[in-house]
Parts: sequence; structure tokens; C-alpha cells
Amino acid sequence: MHSTVLTYAIGDIHGCNDLLDALLERIEAHADGRERRLVFLGDYIDRGPDSAAVLRTISRLQWAEPDQVTCLMGNHERMLLDSLTTEDSALHWLANGGEATLESFGAREVADLPRPILDWIEGLPTLHSDARHWYVHAGLRPGVPAPESDPHDRIWIRDSFLDGEHDFGRHVVHGHTPQRNGRPEQRRYRTNLDTAAVYGGALTAGVFTDAAGPAESILQVRPDP
Repeated sequence: MHSTVLTYAIGDIHGCNDLLDALLERIEAHADGRERRLVFLGDYIDRGPDSAAVLRTISRLQWAEPDQVTCLMGNHERMLLDSLTTEDSALHWLANGGEATLESFGAREVADLPRPILDWIEGLPTLHSDARHWYVHAGLRPGVPAPESDPHDRIWIRDSFLDGEHDFGRHVVHGHTPQRNGRPEQRRYRTNLDTAAVYGGALTAGVFTDAAGPAESILQVRPDP
């Protein structure tokens, strides 16, 4: 008998480890023993209070279940890596929330961060797929087949992807552009799961099955009032 695999795609976390822990509990309760997969859409770090704990949590999940847990790279992980190479890149990262990440590790500069964590971040992919969905941090460039898309676009793109309706052959599941109302943006061809957790919104997981199209259901946790 065929059993549906549930794929939980988790939007931008940005150091909100308490919300991540709560959402993972919600996911396990929702899965209720059914086969489940986790896809983290990137932007684990910066701005929020505990990026170090978020990275520990998700990297350990992936190491424990490499076939069930996928962690994608976001633009904030890319900025961290770039900050290792030039002073300008370091200043750009720090100005976009990097100081909070350093503080969570008790580090003074990016070179002080644990090497295994930096290596893990460097190995993150920028695109994941199943039979019905593309999973990516920011989006895809219209007119370019997803597997041929530019990795830079996958973690940075906004306007040309967000404007209008673009059919990429599979429903695109992404984050990157925060929805300040705390609600996911569900469109015909794409779903945005960045619900502004670090700005007081919600941390969101979309539940996807082997059916085409948007999420079957949405799970959310919010900060305590």
C-alpha cells in the first residue's frame, strides 16, 4: 500500500532558535509517525538572538538523517562565507545582522567561528526538488530551467521572480522575502514561507505531498506576546 511522504519546508529562521524548537515539535506531532522529510530553505543566521543554536540544531538533524533532511543555502549564509575573503564583504555581512551571529558564538570576527560549521555551510546546495516541487531560498529566473539556473539568482532574486505568474514546471517553494503580516504567500506557481519570524511574525512550515501545487497545510509558531 502506498503511503504519502510528508515534506515539511521551513522558512527563514534568522537565529530564532526557540521558534525552531517549537516548530519541530509541531512537525513531529503533525507527522504522527508517518514518513516525513524536512527541507530548510536557508537564512538560518543573522539578526535573531541565537544563530549558533539554530546551526547546531539543523546540522545535527541533517547528520542524523541525511536522506530525510535537506538544508539549502540562503543569502545570509553566502554573505557569511564571502566575509571570509574581503573586508568589504565582512562589513556588508555585519551590517546585515552578522554581529548577532558572532555574538551567539562568542566570537569577535568571522574567522573565529568553528571550522566544522563553516565547512558545513560551504557545502550547502542552492536547489532541491521532488517530483512536484522545486525548493529554493529566493526563487528562480523566469525562462530559465530550474536545474540550469544561476546559483546567485537562487539565493538573491526578487523582482523578476516575484512579479507576475511564472510556471517552472513544478511548484516553487521559497523564502527570502519576508511577509510582514506573518502569513505565507500562496500563489498558483509558488509559495513564499518567509513569514518574518525575526521581525515578530511567525516561523512557518508548509506541508507538501506528492500532489502538485501549494501546501496541503501550514504549521506556524509565533513569539510569546
